[in-house]
Amino acid sequence: MKLHEYQAKEVFAEAGIPTPASRLAASVDEVVAAAAAVGYPVAVKAQVQVGGRGKAGGIELADSEAEAREAAESILGMDLKGYTVDRVLVESAVDFVDELYVGVTMDRGLGRPVAMVSTRGGVNIEEVAAEDPDAIAREHVDPAFGMHPFQARKAVYDAGVDREIARDVASVLETLYGLWDERDGSDAEINPLMVTAEGDVVAADAVFNVDDDALFRQPDLAEMEEDAAEDDLEAKANEYGFDYVRLEGDVGIIGNGAGLVMTTLDLVDYYGGSPANFLDIGGGARAERVANALDMVFSDENVEAVVFNIFGGITRGDEVARGINEALERFEEIPKPVVVRLAGTNSEEGMEILNTDLVQVEETLEAAVQAAVERAGEVAR
Repeated sequence: MKLHEYQAKEVFAEAGIPTPASRLAASVDEVVAAAAAVGYPVAVKAQVQVGGRGKAGGIELADSEAEAREAAESILGMDLKGYTVDRVLVESAVDFVDELYVGVTMDRGLGRPVAMVSTRGGVNIEEVAAEDPDAIAREHVDPAFGMHPFQARKAVYDAGVDREIARDVASVLETLYGLWDERDGSDAEINPLMVTAEGDVVAADAVFNVDDDALFRQPDLAEMEEDAAEDDLEAKANEYGFDYVRLEGDVGIIGNGAGLVMTTLDLVDYYGGSPANFLDIGGGARAERVANALDMVFSDENVEAVVFNIFGGITRGDEVARGINEALERFEEIPKPVVVRLAGTNSEEGMEILNTDLVQVEETLEAAVQAAVERAGEVAR
């Protein structure tokens, strides 16, 4: 579960991490009132879970009521990378002299948590990792003992953080790791952690993602889940019980099993396409569940073609085929090209059932992915 920025900052502030004064607003008048309460200058920030909000026009500074009103009118209702902005965070603007990055995640290669610090905050940390990996200091943590204070200090020292603020940055990193561990986090980031002229450090942004399977241990975070749902598609995924992640591409992907879906995502990328989503319908899926999955993917306006990849084990190919037929027969006109690959249990029966007037059938996964990428390109043109 991904928390919105305002939710993550609430969690961070409760743990003692410094955050700017802020208020949530859903209308122009609420933005103006929030700005007056917080005090100018303010930052008006779109509350959608996508990167690059500032470059896309989703973050604006305001020094007066007129500018706050103008910022609110510009941001509220805007389409930001496929998401409609319906709320903004109005927070006190930070007068900063430097920007840092701190984060905690799981290093799956080593099977251990890793804490990270970089003096190159305020930019896409993935790009920094790819272009200059040495710019990010890493400290792996034994989960049995947690993060020792010396490890936080070492990470800060290795990153080259100025000595005058090193103690405070190390304290923030130690607190962030404690939150990640105690609150069943999957990712925790502050980017940027701003440094003021007075030498204070402030979390100007906040990312906190929680392990869905651990929400029963985190009832207060579980209560945030409805508000944290990014849009109607994610809310619909929760309703249907799907494992779903919305991405930014144009090739919709449906499969049964996380590994199979991930393989399909990789192949879409390999063949020059861009995945629009991760959607795992799970094992034993019946016709109605498959129909719901197609309905979800068709509802994503970014999708130009769909690849359906099913390997029959618990899930029977004939049931999947019926679900595909039922879903597509609801439409007077098929909204997106659909490419299907069935293998495994009852796959031959499923291939016979499929209405090939409505779908394109391919025998191999590679061929199906290539066809979907090509069809998406044709629609885009």
